[in-house]
Amino acid sequence: MENISAAPYEPTEACRAANRALYNFYATVTIVIFTLALPLNASVLHLFIFKLRFWKLNTNNIFLFNLVLADVLLLFCLPMKAYNFTNGYRRSVNEVLCKATLFMLFLNRGASIAFLTVTSIDRYFSVVHPGRKNLVKALKKFPEISILIWLLLPPLTIPTMVTNFECCNTHKHEKHDTLIKDVLDSMREVVFFTQVLVPFVILTYCTVHIINRLRRRTVGDTAKLRRAVFLVMSVMVVFSFCFLPCAVARMVLLVVKVQELSESEQEKAVVAFDGLMVLSFMDCLLDPLVYCFCSTKFKTLYFSNYFPFLVKRPSIPLNSSVGKTMQPVCSNAT
Repeated sequence: MENISAAPYEPTEACRAANRALYNFYATVTIVIFTLALPLNASVLHLFIFKLRFWKLNTNNIFLFNLVLADVLLLFCLPMKAYNFTNGYRRSVNEVLCKATLFMLFLNRGASIAFLTVTSIDRYFSVVHPGRKNLVKALKKFPEISILIWLLLPPLTIPTMVTNFECCNTHKHEKHDTLIKDVLDSMREVVFFTQVLVPFVILTYCTVHIINRLRRRTVGDTAKLRRAVFLVMSVMVVFSFCFLPCAVARMVLLVVKVQELSESEQEKAVVAFDGLMVLSFMDCLLDPLVYCFCSTKFKTLYFSNYFPFLVKRPSIPLNSSVGKTMQPVCSNAT
């Protein structure tokens, strides 16, 4: 029986890097992101499990923990992407590894967007409609909703693995193409754009209404409203910086491929798409912004555990009661 997992294929010209120097730069950026994100996400994961014990807290912490898991999935793909770029290929020359990497990238993207969106929607209902019964509040009582989200993601990601396709030749019709291939290609693109554009519209709606709520609020806990604004704005930053540019580049790439423009224009579109795809890897570095703005307890605990020198400690009065005040200060520090 032929060993499929070890059988490389001869990559076509569409899979080769058009500009080796530029792709070496992409590889360097990918390695830098991996080097910075690995200890960051490892420390966050350690904090959620051993310090916060997220399963005993509210559902928001469970959502944030799953967001960490999504970032960890992305980290597994980055060394492979950097290796391919360095060797002058846009993807692995092993078909199984290529499809597995695409599956993990799509799964990470879907999970990150899903949990970021759910967190923002929850904050929207808590601030704008605090007393209204809604589906999100009902679901928050069941932490298993996170498991349901993970179970729904693979069926949307399977099309990246069940069909052979060139690196960027989706919808570039050939004579031997079948209806099934066309359907799978279309499904992949629909999933790609839907999981970015629809949540972005939802996040924009939540952000605008939370900001309007803060402006109309004259009395009450404005600090809570400001934290909510910071949260949704941080999510918008992640979307606008990581996901939207990649989606726009993908749209341009499809237009160029379908219209069968000149080869130089296609290469420019491919290079731009790959570069913005590398930029999307930054979400594993920006997601900690969401953790900090979503939970002041998490921010305080993180800095006190990993960067204690940045935490301001209460000053000790220089008077006769210094001996009395020293003990509670030390006990609070521990």
